[in-house]
Amino acid sequence: MQSEHRKVCPLHACKEKKMDVMVLIDSFKGSMTSMEAGNAARDGVLRVYPHANVTVRPLADGGEGTTDALIEGLGGRKVELSVTGPMGKRVEAYYGILADEKTAVMEMAQAAGITLVEKAQRNPGKATTYGVGEMIRDAVSRGCRKFIIGIGGSATNDGGIGMLRALGVKFLTKDGEEAGEGADALGKIHFVSLEHLMPELKECDFQIACDVTNPLCGEKGATYIYGKQKGIREEEMPRIDADMKHYAAITAGRMGVDYADWEGAGAAGGMGYAFISYLGARLVPGIELILDVIHFEEEAKKAQIVLTGEGRMDLQTAMGKAPVGVARAAKKYSCKVIAFAGSVTKEAAACNDNGIDAFFPIVRGVTTLEEAMKKENAIKNMELAVEQVFRVIVL
Repeated sequence: MQSEHRKVCPLHACKEKKMDVMVLIDSFKGSMTSMEAGNAARDGVLRVYPHANVTVRPLADGGEGTTDALIEGLGGRKVELSVTGPMGKRVEAYYGILADEKTAVMEMAQAAGITLVEKAQRNPGKATTYGVGEMIRDAVSRGCRKFIIGIGGSATNDGGIGMLRALGVKFLTKDGEEAGEGADALGKIHFVSLEHLMPELKECDFQIACDVTNPLCGEKGATYIYGKQKGIREEEMPRIDADMKHYAAITAGRMGVDYADWEGAGAAGGMGYAFISYLGARLVPGIELILDVIHFEEEAKKAQIVLTGEGRMDLQTAMGKAPVGVARAAKKYSCKVIAFAGSVTKEAAACNDNGIDAFFPIVRGVTTLEEAMKKENAIKNMELAVEQVFRVIVL
């Protein structure tokens, strides 16, 4: 009697092997949060490898959605408050306090964002960052001493003086009067008083998510590069840039160091400069800052595969958006990187030259954009797409 030889499927056999997967997927705006997308991907992996160790972390780039992602992914809580908006009216804003009760996460756009001002009403000459300072002051009063702040999407060009005024700095004219708010105040400043600056700020650490390298002044500075989209007319730019230089000179004289040419000083209408000069902040590329906050490297050292993605993958993704930032960091540990997106363009192929080994759209079949973006559909599509990819992965 012939002995029976039982064939063993290689894929089935390797399902019992230890597999470590790290998942960091950016939010699909209007559809899934970062953690919803990540948890769906995790479920897809576990359908094929039920014994896999899958770690899900939030992903953002320091811009819109960063606060929400870190609150959800790191067990934080939302703090809602009323602050001064860019044009002086009160607006409702929020920031996050993480589980350690010492770390605040915020986006300046909550208080000084360009989306808070109708296009016809945009006026950087008057627009202020005062509300950002109010958010910081509130967080300090609640015991926060570490700050992670995104400074994109601003309506302001005030060099950060509004924020600093809210924290106690006084910007005075030659007559000893308050210089006022907005870019129009910069040229009036003749003296800076730090007498009433919040003393607790000496205990604080500020990390600023900043992805631009513009200096404060000049042709590549805040006014000339970003002023037009905020409402500054061409003929106003030389005067406003000169006023910004004047403010920088007064600041350098008062603080004893000149950061006007520092990379990122011109970010968000000079907010980068204010943070560096007055609060001793560090400007860090957004994705690097977020990866540090979520302790990416500790997990990546153990992972064989990293999953990432975002709502749409295209040439912009390849030029350094969050998924490529993840991929480049993961390659230091020889991880395979697979990305998933709601849609991909042909230009997304450039992602393969920037650390992403393969990418896949999650949409299954012909559908409308509205149907594809429904949360329940997107979550299921993510889970099923990841499952199918992992069915051909053999470690």
